[in-house]
Amino acid sequence: MRKGVELPPAPEGTTSPSTAVPGQRLRVRYAKRGRMRFASHRDIARALERALRRADVPVAFSAGFSPHPKVSYTGAAPTGVASEAEYLELTLAQRREPARVGADIDAAMPDGIDVVEVVEARAPGLAERLQASAWRVELGGFGPGEAESAVRAYLAAETVEVERMTKKGRRRFDTRPAVVGIDVCRGPGRAPGEQDTTYAILRMVVRHTTPAVRPDDVLTGLRHAADLAPPSSVMMTRLAQGPLDETTGAIADPLAVDRNDSGTADAAEERGDSAPQPSAPMTGPR
Repeated sequence: MRKGVELPPAPEGTTSPSTAVPGQRLRVRYAKRGRMRFASHRDIARALERALRRADVPVAFSAGFSPHPKVSYTGAAPTGVASEAEYLELTLAQRREPARVGADIDAAMPDGIDVVEVVEARAPGLAERLQASAWRVELGGFGPGEAESAVRAYLAAETVEVERMTKKGRRRFDTRPAVVGIDVCRGPGRAPGEQDTTYAILRMVVRHTTPAVRPDDVLTGLRHAADLAPPSSVMMTRLAQGPLDETTGAIADPLAVDRNDSGTADAAEERGDSAPQPSAPMTGPR
């Protein structure tokens, strides 16, 4: 160690790198709702670190000159997109009841970042289980009939290329292989005495690929394939992510293999949240 330089102390309730022991690994499902959908991944990471300190969670720290909390995020949704199924893995230096940890973190997080469930990691490979995502996309200003025609044209195409700026610069890629299926639903209809406000809602299942195909890429593909130009502001929500059934297009719960036989209490039980059920099979053409 260099003279005159001291390692920053680990937050209270944590184990310092020099005394770290193999810890308890917890997997957390959380939701990103309301205005918090505009929070960046870095904003959420900072909010979680503050919540861990406030809740006195004994998080483990990495070794080295600049220790950091052992937290890893998997499959984070893009900024501006709401989500009911975000996942992270957390390592504790001391064993704790997962449901209690979830409740404590949830109480310390800002409104709109809600801890839905915490389970102990009992099997490897959470990232490998996140094979696809189910999305809900609200197309205000477009009726279901118009959207259905565009979806049919998109799904009938062999390739639908789009261009987007990525971390490696502007890149052109084919979105079609990633899209398992798209269903068109109806949004709220007309209330008595009011103008008809029925609009299309797309429910799509998209494989996790490299480069990643996002729901806004699919919307761009709909414009290329069928000249459907969605409004600039579209409400997009990730409903689920997990193992993909290639036959039905359904997405299973990625934490199912980690739960014990008696089940794990929901950190947000009082809010009425529940563990995610398998997403509905896609009924439209693929």
